[in-house]
Amino acid sequence: MEVTAARRSSLCDTGSWADRTALHEAASQGRALQLQRLLEGGAAPVNMVTVDHVTALHEACIQAHPNCVRMLLEAGAQVDVRTIQGSTPLCHACAAGSLACVKLLLKRGADVNPRPPAAPLHEACVRGNVDIVRLLITKGAELEACDTDHTPPLHAACVNGHVDVALELLNAGANVNSSKSEETSLHHAARGEAADLINLLVDFGGNTQARDRHGRKPVDYATASSPAEACLKAYGSTPLSLQQLCRIRMRKTMGRRGLEVIGQLDTSYIIRGYLRYAAYQTSPTDEL
Repeated sequence: MEVTAARRSSLCDTGSWADRTALHEAASQGRALQLQRLLEGGAAPVNMVTVDHVTALHEACIQAHPNCVRMLLEAGAQVDVRTIQGSTPLCHACAAGSLACVKLLLKRGADVNPRPPAAPLHEACVRGNVDIVRLLITKGAELEACDTDHTPPLHAACVNGHVDVALELLNAGANVNSSKSEETSLHHAARGEAADLINLLVDFGGNTQARDRHGRKPVDYATASSPAEACLKAYGSTPLSLQQLCRIRMRKTMGRRGLEVIGQLDTSYIIRGYLRYAAYQTSPTDEL
């Protein structure tokens, strides 16, 4: 999704139209006091759109101004209104990386799974904002929903090399071997020479032998003699241990509620930590 300022060429400069133009500009530039005066005056309808069907709420989210977002929502701004490209304010807030704006929108009932082409979770994955990704997942974001390119969120994270986001998605139950044109997340990680990401994907069951529509395996995309190639060759020639295979099977069986179920297991904290992939966690869990 291309994030740009709204076109205002259809808005006049006289009378109430000037106020309406000012409403969009105040929201875009984060001028909260001016925005408040315009809203209280009533001359500028809060849901007025530009020629691109962009509202003041879109503008505030594009530029990540949470105070303006809050004012607009309190004034009755439509939370799931779409631009002419089909993007919702939540998409823009995710693309801007504004956790505060995302929280405000979700509190007002923003749809975390709007119909395509809107894709809030994809936007957060592309930008690598793990806090927003985590929040969207807790609110029920679909882990396998495809964007306009028919790619799932995990692919978006791997294309951009965001290991922490990929871990969040995988821990929530994302399919490590989901594919577009038979291309998997491992193919993307290999292209990006991301050995740490390759290790993560394989540990979650990534298939190093998967072939894309060109008949190429992930290792075929790695640069010769690179750490990524060495990593993929090692995995390709050495089967996973029985211990690893059991972990993958258990996680797959438990599904999206895996982390919650693991915490309830009556077993050693060491085993729970192993099932939670605690070695990859950037911060300790409550238990460990």
